[in-house]
Amino acid sequence: MKLPARAAALMPAVLFTSLIGVYGASAAQAADAGALPSVNMEATVKAAQIDPRRPDSTLTPGAKASVLLVEQALRDRNLLDAKWVDGYFGTTTVTAYTNYQKSLGLTGLDANGLPTKASLTKLGTGRFKVTDSIDPGGRVSTDGFVVNSRTRSMLTEAKRLLGRDLKLDQGSYNPGGDPTSAGTHDGGGVVDVSVQGMTSATRTAVVRALRRVGFAAWLRNPQQDDWPWHIHAAAINDTSLSGQAQHQIGDYYLGLNGLAGRGPDDGPKVTIRTWEEYQRR
Repeated sequence: MKLPARAAALMPAVLFTSLIGVYGASAAQAADAGALPSVNMEATVKAAQIDPRRPDSTLTPGAKASVLLVEQALRDRNLLDAKWVDGYFGTTTVTAYTNYQKSLGLTGLDANGLPTKASLTKLGTGRFKVTDSIDPGGRVSTDGFVVNSRTRSMLTEAKRLLGRDLKLDQGSYNPGGDPTSAGTHDGGGVVDVSVQGMTSATRTAVVRALRRVGFAAWLRNPQQDDWPWHIHAAAINDTSLSGQAQHQIGDYYLGLNGLAGRGPDDGPKVTIRTWEEYQRR
């Protein structure tokens, strides 16, 4: 069928206008997505470990803007009272985030109050985008013990720095495996390193190397509790940490030894970094 001359002349213009509309809408959608504020996951998770252990309401440096966005989203889901929307990821916000995780059908370590990439991204739908994400990875075996792939990578780098191997006495995901651990090994990111055959200087060097790559690490001795000499290490910002291990991370940032009595840190002084910060240094 032959179109009238006028209609045929109009066809290119109509087609062009339609294409402009399609691509214009896509561009607008992209612009809207780009305009969303950002939640820095690394800073947010760090605050969720440190803030609950603070004796005051001091904010974790670099985390306030991100924490506020998370708290506002929790408030709008009726999980957090407006008075707690303050940029401080304290125990009330941790509890609110735990309840949010449970509302997604999550349980156990997946509902530990630490924002994971999946839960944080879902919370931010239409509100914010997530940057600097953390992935603890799947469970793997090292020295016959279970850890996650992030922890294994951190241990591998510590060994490289030391120029020697490290043997584990205990791994992660070990609920009830060692009563003296007070639940710190129930989740991911936590290991005990054997110090058998090490001199005092070597023990200190190992703790320093573990700290450099992103562990909160301390040398433990029999005078502290009913355990042998060993090095206890908890990976900062591992999102599968048990609640007890989260508290140890917070204490480490506050200059404490991670024990129940919350004594002063007795380990070598290093610049505190997460694994991701170490990789970017």
